[in-house]
Amino acid sequence: MTETATERATRQLENAAGYVDVDETVVRRLKHPQRTHRMTMPFERDDGTVEMVEAYRVQHDDVRGPYKGGLRYSPHVTRDEATGLGMWMTFKCAVADVPFGGAKGGVKIDPRELSDEEHERLTRRLTKSLRRYIGTNFDIPAPDMGTNARTMSWIMDTYSVYEDETVRGIVTGKSPDVGGIHGREEAPGVGVSVVTQRALEYYGNDVEDVTVAVQGYGSVGANAARHLDDAGANVVAVSDAEGGVYDPDGLPTHEIPSYNENPGAVTRYDAPVVTNGELLTLDVDVLIPAAVGGVITADNADRVQADIVVEGANGPTTSEGDGILNERGVPVIPDILANAGGVTASYFEWLRGRNRRKWPLEKVIRELEEEMNASWQDAVEEYGRLDGASWRDACYAVALRRLGKAYEERGLWP
Repeated sequence: MTETATERATRQLENAAGYVDVDETVVRRLKHPQRTHRMTMPFERDDGTVEMVEAYRVQHDDVRGPYKGGLRYSPHVTRDEATGLGMWMTFKCAVADVPFGGAKGGVKIDPRELSDEEHERLTRRLTKSLRRYIGTNFDIPAPDMGTNARTMSWIMDTYSVYEDETVRGIVTGKSPDVGGIHGREEAPGVGVSVVTQRALEYYGNDVEDVTVAVQGYGSVGANAARHLDDAGANVVAVSDAEGGVYDPDGLPTHEIPSYNENPGAVTRYDAPVVTNGELLTLDVDVLIPAAVGGVITADNADRVQADIVVEGANGPTTSEGDGILNERGVPVIPDILANAGGVTASYFEWLRGRNRRKWPLEKVIRELEEEMNASWQDAVEEYGRLDGASWRDACYAVALRRLGKAYEERGLWP
């Protein structure tokens, strides 16, 4: 039976609980979302036909601050997926030590089949349905798969119309022209690159001597690849939803359009083509799965040749795949640390929305790198303390300690 996102997140929580002295009630509490909202909405197509579409918003935990997490448009959106992703967001925010809790949600629809006008109508209708459940001090959505800065700007505008005032802080990841910050779109990928470089240093590697393969050349993967390329790494393989390319001499990452910039452009680049599955098993120093969840499994983990795996996507490694890599001694730097750059930059944007102060690009990148380096150091110290733990266990232990202390200070009401 296929492992669900919620089952995987719960198993990871239980593993970490074995290393941390935390009240069992807190662990039981974190296994369940605090709120789950399911909506069925009418949606008008350009031809005038009306469809009923499902949407979810799962608010997992807010003990450390307002709920925070993306909204995705995907045909694979389910309640279980949103629950698992919301749990991961709770732990990601705790590892990054930003004052947010975890949430996730989305609409069950294929964004590739939406015109720009349909995307806007759907987004404004979703905002109307979500309006009672979100707020600048309660739940702050952000972009995710199938959504972008324009989507967030539409949410902000629709919400502001209902409130009769401009509410910049209702979402993050919006355009800088309406209160967003420069660098937010690049932040998840930059964070992955920073953590990758720290991991290479930890294992005694020079970034200029390593080869890197990136599955998922979208917002996260492309920016991670380009940032690593700029740092001197040799990015030899990249892929998007249509497939990938591989050149052992290296690829010009800045010349290859990302999936967001030009869907399918990766395979049109003049280099030998590889499938997404083949990319995962290339002989490289670093593998960055930055596409979708559940791609490293029991079926292929024994064929992964990378020396280090850095998770750019949410939940790209199944529990069985994780176990095989651990047994083989392949370090896996988990998603809740590696791709925390997005929520860290979202925190900067949220602050800007509250105090109206400018955040220049240089400041965003500088402070993002500082925060990611600090989170890495916290993980290193925990990893050194825990005998026999994986990097995933260590990162979850960091998060669980912080969540446990927050619950201890605030208390658990009967």
